[in-house]
Amino acid sequence: MHPPSPQLLRALRTSISASPRATTSICAQLTSRSASPISRVSPALSFRRNNSDDARPTRMIPRAHSAKPRTRDRGPQSKEDTQTDFAALNVLGSIPTPTTAIDACLDTGFHLDNGVKITHGDGVLLVGGEAFTWRPWLGKEGGKASMLNQRGQFELDEQAWGLLSLVWPRPDMLIIGMGNSLFPLAPETKRFVNCLGVRVEILDTRNAAAQFNLLATERGVSEIAAAMIPIGWKGR
Repeated sequence: MHPPSPQLLRALRTSISASPRATTSICAQLTSRSASPISRVSPALSFRRNNSDDARPTRMIPRAHSAKPRTRDRGPQSKEDTQTDFAALNVLGSIPTPTTAIDACLDTGFHLDNGVKITHGDGVLLVGGEAFTWRPWLGKEGGKASMLNQRGQFELDEQAWGLLSLVWPRPDMLIIGMGNSLFPLAPETKRFVNCLGVRVEILDTRNAAAQFNLLATERGVSEIAAAMIPIGWKGR
């Protein structure tokens, strides 16, 4: 490679001396580019930053739902022989009803499935497949009205549950029917029955009788006991 000629070097000196402002501006541009971090970014990345405003989230289109049917017609009735008649389905149909099941709840007593009738306003205690006349208000000054304490809770003395303490094995659950209405059970009464290892469920007498018939049929009379007050007792 040959060195530049003296004529070329002289021409370069002349052009530089003639325009010092141009040289200064070129140096300033080079300095600002070297100091700016953007100048070191690749062109591809710079293009992405400049066009970042164009990248917007896509609008979510809600899923279309079918319109509600205007009629309840389900079409022609099926003629298949394998259709199930749920109205005639009875899971407990093959299980015999307990003899102590309650057929009727009266104002003054009960009628049981075995033909026994509890009358004269007495209650009934059903334990272990046996029926006993129950008068938990005896020995109290206020009679039947005394079964509610001053706080309006259904409360009985411990002697009213003496039969449960004698039975073995004891039932798992005791259903209490409180006459025509439902009252909260006193904590003392519930605590005593629970100490015998028996759970308690409280209902009005009509619903308690239906619950006893169902659970005694399903689980057996040895697991479910009931203490019922006639529906003629309103408590207040």
